Amino acid sequence: MSRTYFGTDGIRGAVGQAPITPDFMLRLGHAVGRVLKRSGKGTRRPTVIIGKDTRISGYMIESALEAGFASAGVDVLLSGPLPTPGVAYLTRALRLDLGVVISASHNPFGDNGVKFFSARGEKLPDEWEHDVERMLDEPPQWVDSAGLGKARRIDDAQGRYVEFCKSTIGSDVSLKDLKIVVDAAHGAAYQVAPAVFHELGAQVSCIGCNPDGMNINAGVGATSPAALVKAVAEQGADYGVALDGDADRLQLVDAQGRLYNGDELLYVMVADRLAQQQAVSGVVGTLMTNMAVELALRERGVELVRAKVGDRYVLEELTARRWLLGGEGSGHLLALDKHTTGDSAARRREPVPADATERAAGRRRGLEGQPEAGRRDRTSAAGARRQRPRADPRIRHRAGAARDG
Repeated sequence: MSRTYFGTDGIRGAVGQAPITPDFMLRLGHAVGRVLKRSGKGTRRPTVIIGKDTRISGYMIESALEAGFASAGVDVLLSGPLPTPGVAYLTRALRLDLGVVISASHNPFGDNGVKFFSARGEKLPDEWEHDVERMLDEPPQWVDSAGLGKARRIDDAQGRYVEFCKSTIGSDVSLKDLKIVVDAAHGAAYQVAPAVFHELGAQVSCIGCNPDGMNINAGVGATSPAALVKAVAEQGADYGVALDGDADRLQLVDAQGRLYNGDELLYVMVADRLAQQQAVSGVVGTLMTNMAVELALRERGVELVRAKVGDRYVLEELTARRWLLGGEGSGHLLALDKHTTGDSAARRREPVPADATERAAGRRRGLEGQPEAGRRDRTSAAGARRQRPRADPRIRHRAGAARDG
């Protein structure tokens, strides 16, 4: 069954044009609230969290959704600007009923959108989206004054998420003596990403960390990594980390200016775990995953299964097979023993073992739109092996401490 409003990653479009208008967003909040109440158990009032990126239109959409939820008798928590994976995390950690993200990801500021996460912090299935669209076709059922939902701000939502990101790697990992450039695309991670690396010991400098509501993804971030490559070279940095507007995609740059996309980083994640003697039953890519990566993984005894393009389909395949690692060339990377969704901030922080430099710069996944660096070797399995990042001796695992994969 086709959907009218939902696409592969929520509802998205140009602001001021249907469906990204305040009247539709109020109706959407109301319809989602009614679906929540209809599917809920008992008499407890549902509670949702709304997070957003830095687009100026986020204020309008946030207010309209808040009114729609309240009119259906649903309470709302407002986090302010927060990476998409941070909203997923807080939805689960605070035992909420739904997570809502206002973002158009890597799109320019003139676009915006809305996507949803379940109480477990996972993207919702097509069936749920069909239920919402059917509810949108029904007349609204406004609750009376006594039944209206309430709204409040969450204190230190960003700080909670920073602590979660740091918790995803072991205390034996130190980034001391490393200089890292963070490019947050003037987006949702403009405060979170620098804080995470700083608190892990790195010397951090930033580009793309001064949002004005209209400069998100403009010449910076994962879709424009040339800015990061230049900054790493000019500053003599060890690594660079580029995120997209909602910080669920990731690209990395090393000190030589080599750019690593999601396919290559997925290989690095597998190589890291194998180096730590951890079993990797298999990984999930997409129909677009580079064949060189599949061949290189096969030589290491790791099967790669291809899902449809889109991180939600990678997640579905991982869940069905009970595997942990997956991703897309765009930079959506999944490690389900760390988080329930693509998380560029957490992925940036994975430890770096003997044959993987990736972890110095990051664990949280993220990005989309990656220039093709190092093309000469990417058509062969041998090329994929030659290009993987090498260990950096300054990324230390303290003696006696257990590594966290």
